Amino acid sequence: MTNPPAPPPSSDADPASSGGGGRRPGDWLLQVALGLFALGLLAIIAIFLIPVLSDGTPGLWLYFAAMLAPLGFLVAIVFTLRSGRRSR
Repeated sequence: MTNPPAPPPSSDADPASSGGGGRRPGDWLLQVALGLFALGLLAIIAIFLIPVLSDGTPGLWLYFAAMLAPLGFLVAIVFTLRSGRRSR
């Protein structure tokens, strides 16, 4: 005699399988972090490319935009700490 197969997990047990597009509620924070980090990296690349491609110097706004990279990194750390905490 064999054991009956286990029933499939309910949709309540897996938040990724709910009808919300496969994302958990806190994933928006990760998307914001990745966006900020990518914009900061693009600004850093532009800072290095502007003097090479032209005779001008990068504007001050570009240096401020470069600060988005560490800001995105900090937001990613916050996301990691929030999503990694254990529920009791």
